[in-house]
Amino acid sequence: MHSDNGNGTYTNPVIAADFPDPDVIRVDSTYYMVTTTMFIFPGVTILKSHDLVNWQYCCNAVQRFDFSPCYDLDGCNRYGHGQWATSLRYHNGKYYLLFITLNEGGFLCTASKPEGPWEIRHLPKGFYDPGLFFDDDGKIYVAHGYSKIYITELDTNFAPLGKDSLVFTGDIRKGLEGTHFYKINGYYYLYCTYGGVDGIQVALRSKDIYGPYVEKVAISDTTRGTNFGIHQGALIETQNGEWWTMLFVDQGAFGRFPSLQPVTWKDGWPMVGVDGKGVVTYRKPDVGREYPITTLPTSDEFNSPELGMQWGWNHNPDPAKWSRMERPGSLRLKTAKVVSGLPEARNTLTQRIFAYYSKAIPSTATIKMDIRNMMDGDVAGLAVFQNPYAFIGVERTHDADYVVMVNNGNIVDSALVKASTIYLRAYAYYGTSSADFAYSLDNKSFEKLGNELSMRFSLSVFTGNKFCLFDYATKALGGSVDFDWFRTYPGIPRP
Repeated sequence: MHSDNGNGTYTNPVIAADFPDPDVIRVDSTYYMVTTTMFIFPGVTILKSHDLVNWQYCCNAVQRFDFSPCYDLDGCNRYGHGQWATSLRYHNGKYYLLFITLNEGGFLCTASKPEGPWEIRHLPKGFYDPGLFFDDDGKIYVAHGYSKIYITELDTNFAPLGKDSLVFTGDIRKGLEGTHFYKINGYYYLYCTYGGVDGIQVALRSKDIYGPYVEKVAISDTTRGTNFGIHQGALIETQNGEWWTMLFVDQGAFGRFPSLQPVTWKDGWPMVGVDGKGVVTYRKPDVGREYPITTLPTSDEFNSPELGMQWGWNHNPDPAKWSRMERPGSLRLKTAKVVSGLPEARNTLTQRIFAYYSKAIPSTATIKMDIRNMMDGDVAGLAVFQNPYAFIGVERTHDADYVVMVNNGNIVDSALVKASTIYLRAYAYYGTSSADFAYSLDNKSFEKLGNELSMRFSLSVFTGNKFCLFDYATKALGGSVDFDWFRTYPGIPRP
């Protein structure tokens, strides 16, 4: 699915999947966007584009996060935590990523090129929803905070040079956050949001970096639908002098989707959308030429030595417990830990679910799985994961294999199967926030199993629902399964 209509226009959202908290910069004629991935690694996903509409994966900047055993699911977890809203900047030939985790503090990633490799280091102080800024005089600042917005000058090691300076207290409601920091035509701008499903995007401006700052609402669109509450993102100037903003919109169980909106400057203020409303279908940015339509990958035949950049592990993987080479042409997942259920399982491989805007058209994922090397007590299969979660999988019990449908930890239905290979399918419906599951022994005739999952976007997980491949042990380690392929399709009707 793509947002480019092929006629000089695009339709929001520009990506119909969970890419929240965007920050976007332009370097020459290329745009880069970073988004939040929290507890998924490789993570801190960076996308690239030449026209702000057609995006491709550039890299996952942080391959793994070894700053707490919780990221290894070692007695604790980081669901709903991890890497939050990241500031992306380019300065003097170097790329910077500044972010916070609520538990471990602040982190800075640097690279000489956006594709990486990226170096990461733990900072002496973290800044909530940081907006990194390099001023004309060589000084470095960060704007940050929740409800109260502060500015802190940093030294060249990105440690504070002094105390945080309070420059503005949100006065529309609680929760002013998501600050991005700019200097445009002699003014300092703090581009912030009053967060929430009905988010409000505002701009603060001052001639002096420490204020006083004056506030103006850039957009507050409460029209139900595609642009309800669009907020939190970046201001971008094209190479031809146009201004745009990339914000996001909460889209329920599937997560938070990027929305590209035009910006018009009025009396020195960036006003978003048209007549105070976000645009749905609109002309593409003028970047001097047309670029090809791109679609982000989802399906994977597992024929490459490396996993595609659409994949990320649920918390850090155990690298000894998965392989792309032990059985060429397949992804092998080995049981990595004895657990009681899927939320605790290591080496669960995830990817975002892309939406199709119809109650009748599901986002559908199908896998082919070889189960010959499973052991007693092993469970493996295909999940739709958030809180609650559900899956269809195979459970080996006393040398017998049962295909099971589990809804939020409870076995709803099961059937004895006698086969070495099984096909599992998940249907996720954007329009109804429901998902259901089916299986097949021949990839032709699928039989529904179990009941529907009522998908939610729970803050206890804080990412959109994801398709997951998993293999976990409930009794002893040593088993494995091979995934021959993972394929996504729109519009396959449920059986």
